Formats: sequence, C-alpha cells, structure tokens
Amino acid sequence: MQSSTLKKTALNETCRKYGGKMVDFHGWELPIQFEGITKEHNTVRNGAGIFDVSHMGQIFVTGKDAAAFLDYVNANDVKKLQNNQGCYSHLPNGRKGIVDDVINFCLNKEEGRYLVIVNATTSTKDYEWFLKNSKGFQVKIENKSDDYSMVALQGPKTISIMKKFEPAILKFGRFSVVESSFMGEKIFVSRTGYTGEDGFEVAAPHKVINQIWDKFFELGKSEELIPCGLGSRDTLRLESGYLLYGNDIDDEHTSYEANYGWVVKLKKEKFIGKDIYEKQKAEGVKIRLTGLTTQTGIPREGCKVFKDGRQIGTLQSATFSPTLKKGIGVGYFDIPDLKPGDSLEVEIRDKKVPSFVHEVPFYKGGAFGKVYIES
Repeated sequence: MQSSTLKKTALNETCRKYGGKMVDFHGWELPIQFEGITKEHNTVRNGAGIFDVSHMGQIFVTGKDAAAFLDYVNANDVKKLQNNQGCYSHLPNGRKGIVDDVINFCLNKEEGRYLVIVNATTSTKDYEWFLKNSKGFQVKIENKSDDYSMVALQGPKTISIMKKFEPAILKFGRFSVVESSFMGEKIFVSRTGYTGEDGFEVAAPHKVINQIWDKFFELGKSEELIPCGLGSRDTLRLESGYLLYGNDIDDEHTSYEANYGWVVKLKKEKFIGKDIYEKQKAEGVKIRLTGLTTQTGIPREGCKVFKDGRQIGTLQSATFSPTLKKGIGVGYFDIPDLKPGDSLEVEIRDKKVPSFVHEVPFYKGGAFGKVYIES
C-alpha cells in the first residue's frame, strides 16, 4: 500500500520490465537491484552498467552575476570554470555544516548559464538556499528538477557506447558537459558518475528518457551493458570514497571534518562560511571521517567503533566490498590523526570484531587511473 505514495520516475515501468526489485529510497520508488548487487558491481568495475538516477535534481542559474553568485555559495572555485567545464563542490551553511554536495557545470560563461546537479533529498532545500543568498546578485534561479530525468552510464566500456551516442563529450575530461539534442529535445551529457569508474550521466526531459535508455541498450549490445540498481551504486561509491549526503556529510560537519578539504578554496575573496573554514584550517579538526576494514563480519551504518576499549565514534556508511572482499566503512572518530593500519574494533551484532584503519578511497577505479589500494 505504501508504494502508491512514492514518487515514480519516468523509467519506473522500464526498470520493472528489466526485472528491477523496487524499494523506497527517500520517497522514490527505485530499483535496489536487477540480477544481483555483486554482479552489477563487478560489471561496472570491468564493463558497462546503466542506472536510473532520475531522482537527482537540476537547478539552472543564469544571468550577469551567475558565476559570482555560484562562487559565493560554493566552497570550490566556480568562477574559474570555462565553457563545458564542471566541478564537484560543497555548499557551506555558514555554521559548521554543509547544505549539500553538488556538481556545478558552466554551460556558457559569456551568456552566464550554469547547471547545478543536486541530491535527491535536497533539491528544494538547495533551491531555497540559493534564493535566500541571491540578494545583490543579478541572477535567475530555476529549480527544474521536476522536468528532467537522468540516467548514469558507468564503467570502462561505456566510452565505446558514448562514441556512438554523443562523441563531443569525449573531447573533454572528467567533470565536463555538453549540450546536445535527442528526438528534438535538449539534453545535457556530462562525464561524471558516482562509481569511481569513467562514465557519463544524461539529463533529459521525461518524454525522451525511455528512448535514451533503449538507445543505450541498442548501442551497448557488444559491451554487454546491464541495468544496475541502488545496491551496487552504494557499494561502488563507498569503495571509491564518494560521500553520501545525510550519512557522511550533513548540516553538522564541515568539509575538513569530512576529509574533503580539497574542495575548500580559501584563496577566494569570499564565500559563505569562509571565516569558519579559515579558523578550522588553522586550529585543526577534532573529528575526522575515517575509513576502516574488517576481515570478518559485515559492518553497517550505526555500528559502534572502539579504540583500546573506548568508543571513538560510529559508522556513517558501511558495507561488504565486492572488490576488496571484506567489510568497509567510514565514520567520524574523535581521534583525527589515525593512520592506515591502526587497530580498531567494530561492534557487529553485539560482538566486537577486529578492524583496521584504511586509506580512503578504498579503491581507485578508471576515473582515477585504475589503482587498487592496499593497506
């Protein structure tokens, strides 16, 4: 009965046709898996997979001050972006937390046109935050999340598929975007993803997203493209050290505490929360998002973590890693200077299991240069 209240993407029936096992994901009915999480995970690592990510949001920022405005609300340097370029960033909330993590794309710098991809659960929150902080800037802010669907084509074999779909995107590196068209509708093709492998995401109007899905399967026959669900998306992103908003980052933790200090550009003249970040940079953090592995047991979100018998934190995200074939997790621990190899314990089903601090990302895939991380 609950499913009748859930939001459904334009690809809902298509996902069901392909055997998707549907679940409630923050109010959206989405596939958790098709043929199995491990198979889908390994296929993306070595081949080609496609995901329905239509729950993601799209906010368009246009106008004379678009670049200056986005630079002000982002920790990263958005002003430096040129046409077709994008950057991953955090939106500081000005009180030691993060509104959301986003990707900013420069569609046309001269015309002042930008596209911001936001998270599923925060599109309205982000839009209202943008509006609140737009005073004094000549910008137009439009939340068009309800107008677009989105698919993610991920894995090393997706490059040959994209060559036949939109080769223009291959001229650019990671975090790039091109505006294109499909069946007369404007679409946005970006070289981004949430898996750690090379890949692409396509945002398009609902009316053509099913045709785009079908087109990818037609073009991806020789690459044995398969549909993938949220289960493998989560194991892939955690192995690759990608943050999940609401778990690993939120309104209470800074980018430095999340171990993502590289997105904070203190040399910028001004941005929301700059004084907070300057102070924390100078003083150092008291807690830090840290990775660990377990040889036995599967850690889960909320598991307590101990060091020398004392609880030092809990896991924010955790799972079994199909690539490393062991349990992995990340949590905020009150010992910020832990080193890879340091001994810890994780409480799994009332039993303390030996674990070890591990470098994050746990695995570096094709998006980084395909390097297996061992420690």
